[in-house]
Amino acid sequence: MASELSPEARAVQRKLHQTIKRVSDDFQGRWHFNTCISAIMELVNVLYAAEDAIAKKIIPPAFLAEVQRNLVLLLAPFAPYLAHELWEMIGEQGSLLRALWPKYDAALAKEEEIEIPVQVNGKLRSRVLVPADAEEVFVLERALADEKVKAAIAGKQVVKRIYVPGKMVNLVVR
Repeated sequence: MASELSPEARAVQRKLHQTIKRVSDDFQGRWHFNTCISAIMELVNVLYAAEDAIAKKIIPPAFLAEVQRNLVLLLAPFAPYLAHELWEMIGEQGSLLRALWPKYDAALAKEEEIEIPVQVNGKLRSRVLVPADAEEVFVLERALADEKVKAAIAGKQVVKRIYVPGKMVNLVVR
């Protein structure tokens, strides 16, 4: 289903599965209620940002209904009365208390692109967007091709290239 979705819908789907994972992990293992609420709020913010796509039916109504259903299920342990009202408003017939907890799919939760900060001598100079599974050589090429980084290293020699996979690039220059 992920390949059939528009980029806007895929972003909502990714955030939904990330939220399910985060709430499940924080609630079951650690009892960190604040981070659970924060994750749910982030999902709601993604839905607000997608309002135009929802209005234009770029995000399919059936998919949106599934997102809303899962959102209510995630909200239930923290705001049970509100969740029960929302459960009825979205047209669910069965008891909210008997509904199965949503499951996340790690493949759907995975980011396709990540933003890597680029430092020159430990000072942040830019950020580059790369595929999540990009190799070190590709990330370093992208970092060195960035205009802000080029300006910061102009006339200097790069003596060391440090890459922390998925986290950052640091260029040491003299």
